[in-house]
Amino acid sequence: MKSRKLRELNVSAIGLGCMGFSHGYGPAPERGESIRLIRRAFEMGCNFFDTAEVYGAGDNESIVGEALKPLRQQAILATKLHISDTRDKSLKAIITAHLDASLQRLQTDYIDLYYQHRVNKDIPVEEVAECMGELIKDGKIRGWGQSQATEQELRRAHAVTPLTAIQSEYSIMERMFEKDVIPACAELNIGFVPFSPLASGFLSGKHNAQSKFTGDDVRKGITRYYKENILANQPLIDLLDQFASQKQATAAQISLAWMLHKNDFIVPIPGMRSEARFKENFGAADVELTAPEFQQIETALAQIEIYGNRTDEDIAKLYR
Repeated sequence: MKSRKLRELNVSAIGLGCMGFSHGYGPAPERGESIRLIRRAFEMGCNFFDTAEVYGAGDNESIVGEALKPLRQQAILATKLHISDTRDKSLKAIITAHLDASLQRLQTDYIDLYYQHRVNKDIPVEEVAECMGELIKDGKIRGWGQSQATEQELRRAHAVTPLTAIQSEYSIMERMFEKDVIPACAELNIGFVPFSPLASGFLSGKHNAQSKFTGDDVRKGITRYYKENILANQPLIDLLDQFASQKQATAAQISLAWMLHKNDFIVPIPGMRSEARFKENFGAADVELTAPEFQQIETALAQIEIYGNRTDEDIAKLYR
C-alpha cells in the first residue's frame, strides 16, 4: 500500500480502526479471529493500527497487543487515554499510570502515537503537552496527539510539544474541521487522522431504511441512521454510486479516495472486521481521482444537504 507521513511517522495511507473487534458495532468476532484479522490486515499492506484504553475496558488493547506482538517493530501503534480527574495526583503521574497500563496490555515498551482521547476542557492543554513531551524524551512514546480538538487547542498544545496528529471525525457527511483545524494541521505539519471516515458505514451504501442495529451497536444513537435520515440522504449515496460506476470502484472507495485526494497528511482509519472489507477499503488507496473528477464531486456535494450526525452525547445515552 502507498504510505503517508504523520509528521515523522511513516504509515500506510489507510489504517485500521480496531474498536469493533471488542464492541460498538454489534457482536464482535471471536478473539482468535480478531487476532487473525489484524495480522491479515498487516499482510495486506496496513501498518497503522488504532485502539484505545476505553475500548472494551482494555480488552481491545489486549487483542491488538497480542496480534501485533510478532510484528511490533514493523507496525505503527496508536492508542488513547481519557483524563477525567486530576484531584490528589499530579497530571504527569496520572498520564504515566494510564500509559503504563496500556503498555502492559499492548505487550510493548513504547507507543508510536499516544492521543488524549477528547480534550478535557478543565485541564490546560499546555500542561498535557508538557507531560507528553517528557514521555517522548523518556522514550515511552514517539509522538502524541489530540482528539476532536479545536484550532486554538491544537495551536496552544503544539507550541509546547509539537503534535504528531489530530484524530477527529471527518467524512463526506461531517466536514466541520475543514474550516480551521485541517488548514492548521497543514500549516503546522500535523497529521490528520479521520475516525468514522465512512460515517460509521453509511457511505458504503450497504444500509437502508430497513437496516436493524442491535446490542451495543452505536449506530442506534447516530441520528444519520434514523429511518427518515437514511431516506433523506439517498441523494448522497446516488452521487457516490454514480462516480463509483465511472471509476469501476465502490461507494466506500470513492468516499475514501475523495478524502485522500484532499491532503497528503490525511490518513483515515475505517473500522473493518472482514477480509472483504479490508480488500475494498485498502483498495481505495489505489483509486485516484483526477482534478476534474474531484471538482465534479465537490460541486455536486455543495448541492446536497446532509441529514443527521454523530455526537458523543447521543452515543453516551446508549450506555446510561
